Parts: sequence; C-alpha cells; structure tokens
Amino acid sequence: MADCKEAGAEAPPAGAAARGGLSLLSQGESEEPPAQGSALFLGGNEVKSRAVVKYSSAPPRTAFARLEEKTDLKLPPANWLRESAKLGPAGTTILGNSRKSKPFSSFGMAYDFIDSVGNDVDVVSDSENIKKLLKIPYSKSHVSMAVHRIGRTLLLDELDIQELFMRSSQTGDWTWLKEFYQRLIDQKWQRKKKSKEHWYQKAILSKFLYYSINGDGAAQPVPSAAEQQESPSSDQASDSDGASWPAPFEMPSSVSEDPSASSQGTEPLEPSYIVGHVASAPKEQNLTPLFNDGENSQGLKNDFVRNILWTFEDIHMLVGSNMPIFGGGRYPAVSLRLRDNNKPINVLTGIDYWLDNLICNVPELVMCFHVNGIVQKYEMIKTEEIPNLENSNFSTKVIKDIAQNILSFLKSNCTKEGHTYWLFKASGSDIVKLYDLTTLCEETEDKYQNPFTMPVAILLYKVACNMMMKKNQNKKHYGTVRTLLLNCVKLLDKSRHPQIIASANYMLSELFQLDEPKKEESSESPLNENSDESYSEEEEEMPDSDENGPYSTSSDPSDDNKAVAIIKSVGELSVPEKYKSIHQIRPSCAFPVCHDTEERCRLVLSYVLEGLKSVDSSIKKESDLPAADPNTPIPLKYEDESTRGGPEGLEKQMALFLDKMGSLQKGNYSSQSGMIPGSWQHKMKLQLILKSSKAYYVLSDAAMSLQKYGRALRYIKLALQSHDTYCCLCTNMLSEVLLFLSQYLTLCGDIQLMLAQNASNRAAHLEEFNYQTKEDQEILHSLHRESSCQGFAWATDLSTDLESQLSVSCKCYEAANEILQFSDLKSQNPEHYVQVLKRMGNIRNEIGVFYMNQAAALQSERLVSKTVSTAEQQLWKKSFSCFEKGIHNFESIDDATNAALLLCNTGRLMRICAQAHCGAGDEFKREFSPEEGLYYNKAVDYYLKALRSLGTRDIHPAVWDSVNWELSTTYFTMATLQQDYAPLSRKAQEQIEKEVSEAMMKSLKYCDVDSVSARQPLCQYRAATIHHRLASMYHSCLRNQVGDEQLRKQHRVLADLHYSKAGKLFQLLKDAPCELLRVQLERVAFAEFQMASQNSNVGKLKTLSGALDIMVRTKHAFQLIRKELVEEFEQPKSEETPPAADSSPSLNREEVTKLLSIFESRLSFLLLQSIKLLSSTKKKTSSILDEDVLLKTNKQVYSQLLRASANKNASLSERVDLLIHLLDQLARGGGGSAAVQ
Repeated sequence: MADCKEAGAEAPPAGAAARGGLSLLSQGESEEPPAQGSALFLGGNEVKSRAVVKYSSAPPRTAFARLEEKTDLKLPPANWLRESAKLGPAGTTILGNSRKSKPFSSFGMAYDFIDSVGNDVDVVSDSENIKKLLKIPYSKSHVSMAVHRIGRTLLLDELDIQELFMRSSQTGDWTWLKEFYQRLIDQKWQRKKKSKEHWYQKAILSKFLYYSINGDGAAQPVPSAAEQQESPSSDQASDSDGASWPAPFEMPSSVSEDPSASSQGTEPLEPSYIVGHVASAPKEQNLTPLFNDGENSQGLKNDFVRNILWTFEDIHMLVGSNMPIFGGGRYPAVSLRLRDNNKPINVLTGIDYWLDNLICNVPELVMCFHVNGIVQKYEMIKTEEIPNLENSNFSTKVIKDIAQNILSFLKSNCTKEGHTYWLFKASGSDIVKLYDLTTLCEETEDKYQNPFTMPVAILLYKVACNMMMKKNQNKKHYGTVRTLLLNCVKLLDKSRHPQIIASANYMLSELFQLDEPKKEESSESPLNENSDESYSEEEEEMPDSDENGPYSTSSDPSDDNKAVAIIKSVGELSVPEKYKSIHQIRPSCAFPVCHDTEERCRLVLSYVLEGLKSVDSSIKKESDLPAADPNTPIPLKYEDESTRGGPEGLEKQMALFLDKMGSLQKGNYSSQSGMIPGSWQHKMKLQLILKSSKAYYVLSDAAMSLQKYGRALRYIKLALQSHDTYCCLCTNMLSEVLLFLSQYLTLCGDIQLMLAQNASNRAAHLEEFNYQTKEDQEILHSLHRESSCQGFAWATDLSTDLESQLSVSCKCYEAANEILQFSDLKSQNPEHYVQVLKRMGNIRNEIGVFYMNQAAALQSERLVSKTVSTAEQQLWKKSFSCFEKGIHNFESIDDATNAALLLCNTGRLMRICAQAHCGAGDEFKREFSPEEGLYYNKAVDYYLKALRSLGTRDIHPAVWDSVNWELSTTYFTMATLQQDYAPLSRKAQEQIEKEVSEAMMKSLKYCDVDSVSARQPLCQYRAATIHHRLASMYHSCLRNQVGDEQLRKQHRVLADLHYSKAGKLFQLLKDAPCELLRVQLERVAFAEFQMASQNSNVGKLKTLSGALDIMVRTKHAFQLIRKELVEEFEQPKSEETPPAADSSPSLNREEVTKLLSIFESRLSFLLLQSIKLLSSTKKKTSSILDEDVLLKTNKQVYSQLLRASANKNASLSERVDLLIHLLDQLARGGGGSAAVQ
C-alpha cells in the first residue's frame, strides 16, 4: 500500500470546486479527484459537504472509453478479470465493485491516520457502511455492523452474520453469538443464497467497466463461455469471503515454539515512541500476524484506493472508497454507472449515487443505459441534480437529519471504550437494536472469543502512543491518554499479550510528573474539572437526554432486555434532532487528582509493578528455551569503539566505580532471569526499573521534607536497589541515568546526616525503616530476579553509631561527586555539582566537629596524666583533615561564608590543642608553654584567614561578627594566660608585659562594643575586663618597678586611663556589680599608692578627694547588688521551688561580703585621713566654709560607719542599704569632687 498520508488544503468555493485539482498527493497522483472540498447546493436545501483526500493510490485519471451503441455487454472483453490499476479492487473479482468482507477495514484506516482518531473525527468507516446507514429509513434490507468507540471517534465495520455463522458451524467459534442470535432474533436461521439474477447483474457491470478502460470498445471473445466461468468463480468468491473472518485470536504455534521465526517479514507492532529518554517500543512477537502484509485475511490492512476526510454538515468522517473515477477531456472527474433501461432508478440507487459522488467529490455522473446487455445510450447528470431525478426524488435535508440522528444515537449509547457494540436491523423490520457484544461475550466461558478485542486494544494503544509522542501535547490530554491505556489493558489477556500490557503500564506511569514543583499542585484544577476519573472504568451509563425516551426499554413486545438501546421505528431517524446531538459526551477524561506527592508516586509504582509482572511472566524459564543449534554461530557482543554511541568509556568508568563501591559481584553484570539483551523484555524492564527508582527517590524526598527520616531511608534504599539492578542490566549507560544515581546518593547522604542529628527518636525511625508494603515487596522480588540489589547496601544501613552514620553520609556525598566527574556531567549540571560540594563541605565540618568534641571530652576526663594522649592526637589529626578537606570543597565553589566558618572551626581546634598542653606542668610552677603559644598563634592565623575569606562584613554580618568574637577571645585567652602564668623562666618581665599589652589591645580591636546585637553585653564585659586587666598590670608595674621616672609616669597614666574605661564599661552592664566594685576599689588603692608618695597636704587632700569621689560613684554597683538581693528574697515567696536556671547569674554572696568589708575598711580609712588632713589644714589656715561642711559631713559619715561596723549581726542587705545611704550623704555634702554618675 502506498504510504502517502497528507492533509488536504481547505476547499475553494463551490463554483471553483468542480474544476480544481489536488495539490498534496504522492507521485503519480496529481490528477486524482477534483477539489479538496466543495459546498454543494442541492434541491434548494443547502447541505454542506467537503471532501479532502488524505491518501490515494489511484493512477492518474484517464478518460473512459465510450462504448458504441449496440455493444453486447454479455460478451467478455479481452482484458476481463485481469488486474487493473484503473479499477483498483473493482477489477479483482467478477463481482465488480463489490469486495471481500473486511470486518476490520476501519481499523486499517485508523492505524494509518492515528492523529485523527479520538479527537477530530466522528466516524471511521467504509463508504459502503456509511451509505447503508443513511439508507436505513428507505430500505427493507438488514443492517449488521460492529461499532467501537475510541475517544470521540466511532469505528463502523460490517458484521456479516451469514459468513460468521458459516464459520461457526465449521470451527465451533462464535457459537455463543449464534445461539444468542437464534434465541432472540431469528430462531430458524439458515444461510440465504443469492439469486442468479444477482450474479448476472454483477458480471454485466464488471464487463462494462473493463470495456470502459479497454479503449477500443471492441468485444473480443475469451476462450471459454462467460456462464461457465461465472459459476465456479462465484463459489470461489463465497469461499474466499468465508475465509476473511479471523478466528478468535490465539498465539500462533509457530511463534510460541520458535521465537526466531517471528522476526522474519514482520512489521513493528507499534510506532516508536519516546517518553523522556525512553527507547523505542519493541516488536510484539506474539502479534506479528496481525500486522503482516501477507495476512490480508485479518482485514487490518488499509487497502482502500482512497481515504477521504469527509465533512457532512457538522459530522467529520474518515471514509474509505474504491469507486473508480474517470476523467480527461471536458470531464475532469466523473463516476461511471450501468443501468437497465427497463428499470427506473429508485430512491435507494439515487441516494447511493449521490453519496458516492459527494464522498469522492465527483461533480458529475455518467450513466450508460442497456437493454438485456446491449448498450443503448449515455447520459450525463450533475451530482446536485441526482436528488431530483424522476422516480428517485429524496430530500438532502432528510439525509442530513438521518446522519445526525444515527450519530447521536450511537454516541449516546456506545459509551464504553474497548467494547464491541452490534447495530442490528433484521430484514424487513423497522426496529434497530444495539447490543454490547463484549458484555454478552464475558458471560461465556472464554471472554477472549471476541475477535475484535485485539484490534481494538491495539488501536487504543496506538492512539495513546500517538498522543504521548506529540511535543505540543499539554497535560489536559493526559486524562484521555490514561483512559485509552486503561481500556487497552482491560481488554487484553495478560498471559497472551504481555508486551502491550507492560508498555501500556509504563506509559501510564509516565503520565504522572514525579518531579512536579509543589506550587503546581494547587494549579492542577484545570485538569480536574470533574472529580471522577474518566468514563472508562466501571461506571453507570449516562441517563438519556431525550424526553421521549427513544432508547428506553418499555413493555413493548419489540423490546429486548439484552439490547443496550432500541430505535422503535426507522421513521424516527428522519425527524430533525429526534436524537439530540450529544457529541461531547464526557469530552475531557479527567485526570485523577493526586492530593500529594506520595499518592502520585504510589499510582506510578502500581503501574510499574503491573508492567514488571507482565515482563517477568513473559520471560521463559531456562528449561523452556530451545537447545542450541550446533550449526548456528553464536553472535558475540562486539562493539567497535570508534562507532560506540555516547561518551567513550562511560560504562568502563561506571564499572570501576561500582566495583570500588562494592556494587559489582563477580560475574553479575547481566540478568539472572535469562533475559536476552536487546529483547523487548530487556528494554521494557530497564525503563520500568528506572521509573520505579525515580518514584522511590521522589517518595524519599517527600518523606525527608516531613522529617520522617526512617521512611525516607527505606524509600531511598528501594531507589538505590532499583538503580543497582538497572546498572546490572544496562549495556549502554546513559549520562542522565548516572546523574540520577548521583542525586539518589546525595539524598541518601542527607538522610543519614539527619538521622545522626536526630538520635533521640531512633526507635520511631527504625520502625518506619523496617515497614514495607506488599507493593514494594513485589517490586523488590522482580528486581531480585535480575540482581542481588546489594550494590549500595552500605549507604542505606540504619546504624546506631553516630560516627558510622556521619561516615556513611560523607561516603554517599563522595560517591555522588565521583559520578559527576565522569564524562562532562559536572559541566552539564553545575547546580547539582555545587550542591554536592556544599554537602561534602558540610558533612566534613560535622565530622570534624564530632572528632574535635571527642578530643575535648578526653581532655576534660584527663585527671591523673598531665601529658597529651595518643588518642587525643589522633582525634586532632582526623578533625584537622576533615576541616581541611571541607575548606577545599567550599573554596572550589567560591563559597566564602562556609569556608570562613570551617576556618573558624579549625581555629577552635587549635585552641583545644593549646588547652591540652596547658596542664603539662605542676600547677604551682605553671608557666605559659611554647606549645600553647604555638597553637594559639595558629588559631589566630585561621581566624584571620576566615576574615580574609569573607572580605567585608557586608557579605555575611553574622559570620563576620562570630569570627571577630572568636579572634578576640583567642587574643584575650593568650594574654590572660601569659599574664596569670607568666613564662618568667624564658622571658623578661618587660617582654611579657609588652606581649600581654599587645595581645589585649588586639583583642580589643576585634571586640565590637558599639554595634547593637545580642552579643553586645558580652563584648562590653570583655572590653571592660581587658581594660581592668591592663590597668591592674600597669598598677602592678608601678608598685614593683623602680627606676625610669618617665616609664613610671607612662604606667601611671595608662593605669588611670584603663581603670577609668573599665569603670565606665562595667557601669553600662546590669549584671556585673562585683566587677565594677572591684575596679573602683583598685582605683582607690591606686589613689592611696599615689598619696603615699606625696609630701604636701594639699596634694594628699586632692588625691583623697578624688578617691572619695570614686567611692561615691560605686553607689551604682551597690544599687545593683541591692536589687539582686531583693529579687532573691522575693523569689521563694512567689514560687515554692526556685527555677532550675535563672536568666541572670545569681549573686555570689561570699564575694559580695568580702568586697563589702574591703569597701567599708577603705572608706573608713579615707574618711579618717580626710578628717585628719582637713583638721590640720583648718588649724594652720583660716577656715573656709566649704571645708567646714566637708569636714562635718565626713565626721558624721565616719561615725555612722564605725557604729555599723561594730554591729556584727547586720545582714548583707542592711549593710548595702547603709552604704548607699552614707554615699548619698557624702555626695550631698561634697565628700567627693564630682557629682554621682
């Protein structure tokens, strides 16, 4: 059959239609029918008709030979019954333009024009069937047709009951239908033989057509008489007709016994389809006879001369026609008819001629009249005049109404896709009945006895395939595709057609987008305007919309309770819109609403499982395979490297990687079930396994986001087991599949890390991990048929040990990263590569911190031994190695922030190493060791590197502040240790003081006291402490050093400056009263020390006044102490038990008491000295009013202080209150030179 399937152009207007020519046909077909389409105005009633030739195998049109008058048509021409391209099938038998009954003729057309089926076309059928239906109200003859629904398209085929039952009596098939027919319709059925007159008319017509193409018009006798040839030919014809019916489909013995035989001379069952990266669907060896060119008896071949897309009013039909069309000269296209001059044309013949010309877009009809086979005359009639011929008057409007009514009736009642409906009208009857043969057949023992089952299933599958292949197909059609596939699977016997079932289930799984972004789920509503799934499943039929109930079954004796619907009288078909047009019965097959990812994935896995079952059931056991033929060479799997597809050596790299991971067992790089690489089972199972691995990955990811880590690990384990099996079976690894593996391992690493961080809920995670559904078990069983699935077992073990979990997580990321190094996956997937490296850096940080904390724990437990243990050193090395690798990971992707954090952690490790060396000597003789200095300086280097990595604070303020704080802490700790445990055995005092001073100032530099943040009070406390320590150090130097006056003066100024700054900073803090008090007392002691070196009373008085002023300013500290004492006193009253942890640190009563005593004694001393100095000054000089007041105040305060000191029973709070009172008095009386701050 020629392969020209072209869409015709739009039709020109009516006037141009009759003269136009075809523009889109294959070679040698340029002169096929006239216009692409035409609107014909017939009998005053406008009937819109347009015909577009989609395919034509006819030769260029030639003029017909006009026979001379008196030509005897009873004599056969010389070319009679010889095959003629001009006549097509009309010339193959003596039956003229009749042909063998093709029960599947519409399927042949549907397969060829798969794009039109299901959507655009209402009816696919032979033109003879269309004419027969439209003549129902006018004809008494019987009608028997099979009707199938595919989407919105109806396929109509002749169901020749006589031939069917003739076959049934010979083979025993179809007995159930024969019994049903005899019981309900025709109890005394017997084959009706055609009359001699019938065969005579057929023979005359055949000879006429051969004469018309012969050209010379001469009747050349043939060797034998026509009558002698007619009889055997007719018998032969009926025999061949009988053979045209297929048996109920069974697996041919040749196929089942010899698999190799089926590959010869066959065509693929289905078109190559690609879904994602899926390989083309392979051949179904069990079905090859249905698609073999030689198997014409199956009737699945489209052998019409023309396939025409005919639009009649609003009905779109794909029609097959074999009518010979002649042309040439002044007649561009005519049809040729032979009429007996003694018999007038009746309505049926008129309708026949009119519809033929309309369907083929032929504008004129040439009629040859004869009397007893002798040609009389020719007459030319225009197509639009045919309805008005004498004795053949009919209304085109009525024909239009009949067409619309019949289509509406069928569409309203043939609702189940895949079912075979039987439209039947008995001869002479006015009642038309519609039966559902599929339902009737299911009531019998073998429900697969219906021979239509297989072609219908194939067509459903092909239409679904075609819709899936369309690039522009959007998701709104997925419901239709799903319906088609579900009905296809429902029709087929799993044991007989495993490939189609596997393939259909795979396509069903492909309909669901596993990796849909969550935001799309809410916008899915346009797909699911109806909540029901589709009309394919077990659904009740829709109620009839016609008020008169023409389809209903009442108590009328003509009704039949087995019929789906009944037309009680054919006359109803002529009534306009008697059967309301409901062409859009459930126009959109709704896609099932998946409320969440898990539901969607579970649906996918259910289809995958069905597909796997089909594949597994079709794989023959080893014992069933035929023995090897010693004469047949065994093909070796040799593949030339130069012609190798895909990246070179990818399989080799993958094999080495899997071997390294422990995935490859020896001799296990092939199927264990005996699948042959390259077979359909092998290809299909690979795709199904890959789909299952994707579904499990998405399920795992969803469980991860819900923090169900045990469930997530179970799903990723199944995903990796699926992928491991895929690797075992796959002979040509795709880079995309390797990327999937990298993603799976990355997710597995995430899950292991989360399990490590959520150890408290381990029991629940373990329970989730061990649970398994029946579906998962069955899929795993199918995987185990091919592989042990242990390739990535190391990655999916649920360990109870934290270190091993972190280690497994790290190994997963490393493996994921290693896969990305293959070929150019890294450059193709930069985002995934960055994510993997980030995770590697993160897990190495986690492991580094884990080892660091272990080392710190060992250090804290070390009581007896002062030396650093080997275990500690090993942990340091492990931790340092992890941090170093992590820093390299982050730096390789320019992640400055995370690199800075890891550098910060490395600095912390160095500090832990330094702390470990601090206990090396005797506590009493302890000195700051060189090892400590070395590690602290290393820590400083790492912190400075972290700051350089960040560049500026703007990049990440929080990290920047954190690194600054850690750096400040390191300098502060170094300085404090050098100050407290001065290495005097190695360094001079001045050198130590210089180093301490430098370290403290650097600590201050990185301590940000001004920025408002949660850490600000800490920074202020740190800064105040630094100033306090520096002041104390300079104070100490001043006391202990003798010599250079300039240096002493410098120390004095620095001590005073730092004391002042420390006091101011401590006063800003609400929770450091003791520190403030201590600083002020030291300042007083510093003043006393200065006073001791002074000789003049005026100078001493001035220093004393300054010291008392400092004392007065400690009032703030005492107020804070009193506040805390009051809170401590009130707390037990408000709560029976004090809180476990208070927000502020509780007051150290012992320290407060000690400081209070010192304060009282120093205040008492200062007041006494002040009184003495003021008194002596008063005697020598005239009294000054201010000094008198001051002296009086000081005496009063001193008196009260002495009395209070004598009272040993006074409580702490009473003493604090008294001091506040006394300091108030001093402030009012001018005890100090400055006002209270």
